[in-house]
Amino acid sequence: MKSDFKKLVPTYSAKHGEFAVVNVPTLQFLMIDGHGDPNSAQAYKDALATLYPVAYKLKFFSKDQLGQDYAVMPLEALWWAADMESFTSARDKSQWDWTLMTMVPDWIGPGHFDAAREVVAKKGEAPALDALRLEPLEEGLSVQTLHIGSYDDEAPVLEEMHNGFIPAQSMVMTGKHHEIYLSDPRRTAPEKLKTILRQPVGPAGSQER
Repeated sequence: MKSDFKKLVPTYSAKHGEFAVVNVPTLQFLMIDGHGDPNSAQAYKDALATLYPVAYKLKFFSKDQLGQDYAVMPLEALWWAADMESFTSARDKSQWDWTLMTMVPDWIGPGHFDAAREVVAKKGEAPALDALRLEPLEEGLSVQTLHIGSYDDEAPVLEEMHNGFIPAQSMVMTGKHHEIYLSDPRRTAPEKLKTILRQPVGPAGSQER
């Protein structure tokens, strides 16, 4: 039976028009770091071109060699900048830092990852392979919502999340802005794109990071 972690992990679901406080479990990801406008930065294109060949190689290895099949998870990203207003009121994509990633099951280990990278490397089609890593992400307490619409229309939602809802709950932001892309932008109209927007938080007085 194929495991679908979008259904098995509750925090891969969110409601449109509603902020929810959730506790995100520690999960394991393939990750690549970069900087710049995702619409134009070559580093972003290279990261995308690298992430999924390895993700699918791991999926088929797990199915064929470990007897555990699973659905490849959607693209996700962590976003941050020296000035977080570059995501909201002073939106400037050229200032953004990011980590592109996709979740893989915890039964995938470093040895499986190294073997998958070696196979993909031989095909010569993964330009950022040396930058790819396998790493857990611990977010814990977070606020999230479902955004429906284009990525450029996220700013007002983030403004309300960061400067409205989170302070009203006597919380502060304690981690990097996280997006989960539930729709394929190649096959979905911009106004119908579904994206989970997440922000790790802590009680007021927590050290922001």
